[in-house]
Amino acid sequence: MSARPQVLFVCVHNAGRSQMAAALTEMHGQGLIDVRSAGSEPADRINPVAVEAMAELGIEIRTRQPKLLADDTVRASDVVITMGCGDACPVYPGTRYFDWVLDDPAGKDLDAVRKIRDDINRRVLDLVHSLLSDGRDWERPTALQPD
Repeated sequence: MSARPQVLFVCVHNAGRSQMAAALTEMHGQGLIDVRSAGSEPADRINPVAVEAMAELGIEIRTRQPKLLADDTVRASDVVITMGCGDACPVYPGTRYFDWVLDDPAGKDLDAVRKIRDDINRRVLDLVHSLLSDGRDWERPTALQPD
């Protein structure tokens, strides 16, 4: 049996798009996908409007901390999804890469961030479905464990 799918979301500041995508993947993946997020130039804190938009779905991201993209995190990932980070993400054979073109929520109002969140959510649902139905024998946890 293989380990669970390892997914990494990368954006510049790791304060909005990648954090929302990671939280949504955790929710929709129901413990069947290991999820990380990082940024090429991490911010000091999570975007408060992204926090508010996610709270509307009952998802708390306020306590998350933006993290610097590390080479070993990319190397350990099965899927890397970039969101406007350009060439900052190293490329390794055997890793699937996708670039999701999304507006940056920085400086946007709540209505605009909701649209970004909903776009991310649609993409995440497709990703989760693809990962969990791709025929690989991913390891299934016996019980969901809180982080």
